[in-house]
Amino acid sequence: MKTFVSFVLAASLSASAALAGGPIVIIDEPPPVVEEKPSSSAGLLPLLLIPIILCVALCGGDDEDDPPPPPPPPP
Repeated sequence: MKTFVSFVLAASLSASAALAGGPIVIIDEPPPVVEEKPSSSAGLLPLLLIPIILCVALCGGDDEDDPPPPPPPPP
C-alpha cells in the first residue's frame, strides 16, 4: 500500500510539472519610430549668440576708476 501511495504521489508531482505552462510565443515587434526634430531650429541659436558675445566684448563694463573728489575749499 505504501508503494502504491508513493507511486501515485510521484506520478502526480511529475505529471503536473510536465504539463505546466504552455508554448512560448515570442512576437518580434519593430522598434519604435523616433521622429527627428527639424534642423531649422538648430541654426537659430548661433545667430542669437553672436550678437550677445559681441556686445559683451565691445560694450564691456566700466573699468575706469572714478576721479578723486575735489579738495575742500580753504577755511
